[in-house]
Amino acid sequence: MPTPSAPNAISLSDVNDELGNSSTAQINMSAAAVRSLAGIGSAPAVITMDDLRGVSAEYDIDYLSVAGGGSGGTAEGYTNGTTGGSGAGGMLTGTFTGITSGGTLTVTVGGGGAARSGGQNDGNAGSNSGIASPLITNVTSVGGGYGGGGGSDDPGGVGGSGGAASSYPGPGNAGAAGTSGQGNAGGTSNTDNNRGSGGGGGKGAVGGNSSGHAHPGDGGAGGSTSIQGSPATFAGGGGGGGSSSDSGGAGGSGGGGAGGKTNTGQSGTANTGGGGGGAGNNAGDTSGAGGSGVVILSVPTDNYSGTTTGSPTVTTSGTNTIIKFTGSGTLTT
Repeated sequence: MPTPSAPNAISLSDVNDELGNSSTAQINMSAAAVRSLAGIGSAPAVITMDDLRGVSAEYDIDYLSVAGGGSGGTAEGYTNGTTGGSGAGGMLTGTFTGITSGGTLTVTVGGGGAARSGGQNDGNAGSNSGIASPLITNVTSVGGGYGGGGGSDDPGGVGGSGGAASSYPGPGNAGAAGTSGQGNAGGTSNTDNNRGSGGGGGKGAVGGNSSGHAHPGDGGAGGSTSIQGSPATFAGGGGGGGSSSDSGGAGGSGGGGAGGKTNTGQSGTANTGGGGGGAGNNAGDTSGAGGSGVVILSVPTDNYSGTTTGSPTVTTSGTNTIIKFTGSGTLTT
């Protein structure tokens, strides 16, 4: 709660209450916490009680949490269908309000699903990312769903965004669902024959459906955020795998990997949560791994404590300090 505004009386006990001190604690008017509360820079600038009217020690933190993307599926060979692209990691953005100093935000960054190779295999799901603290309502973004293995008649795995369906033995296999508010479903395999798999879902769009034997689905587009000061896109889906005569689907914007032809699917881009592309459908082709996740916090520079663990990258944009975690760690508020 802010300190009293004019014409109401204000006392040092009001200031102590706002700073989280005992109401009778002595106050050094030049202390950093008092200057920050008043919005007054370093000495010799003088702080008066009027500077401390109607101010609050609480502040807001903007966040981005992206989970690890899934990996694409693999196939046994040309006669056994093509492989689904994987879903992007779940992507969440928002604002934590009413943050006070002295607490800890614990950050978890999820890894991408490991690539698969050798025969008819589903891919692997990505791992969750999140932010937790008694100061906030905890946030968890869900790892991306795996791409279905060619020949398995598999719809792919559910996740932040869903993995895409493989294309054999039954045509027209629907992709797996994404998580509401975090991503979208994977695409559907070709409805006309047993070739042509779907693309994995992305934050911004459902994975592409296969439109024919030579057209595996593209990965779904990712989502854009300007939390770092400039727009950037994260959480694109992986492209569906191709065959000996058909190129794989394109990866979705935001780090999604393209599907393979008679080779390895492309991996999702690190620290975007992009889904990995499905493998080509030659036996032994390797799928694309999922891109690892990321957590980014934007804190008013006046309130940034400078205390972190996990070696995040720290930059500034305007009046805010940007803390980018590519591995797990903490921020002291």
